[in-house]
Amino acid sequence: MPFGKYKDRYLIDLPEYYIVWYHNKGFPKGKLGDMLEQVYELKLNGLEDLIRNIKQRYPR
Repeated sequence: MPFGKYKDRYLIDLPEYYIVWYHNKGFPKGKLGDMLEQVYELKLNGLEDLIRNIKQRYPR
């Protein structure tokens, strides 16, 4: 996340309530909004582990 309380966190690591809040409010325009929407879909369908597995294989 590039700004705010959750700055420097991976989007997949944002709390679910925060992603849902963005979904209800409306995702921002551009690349960040697209990525947040994808994270919302992943969390909605219980697929966060796919991303977490990738993070474990390819750490920063």
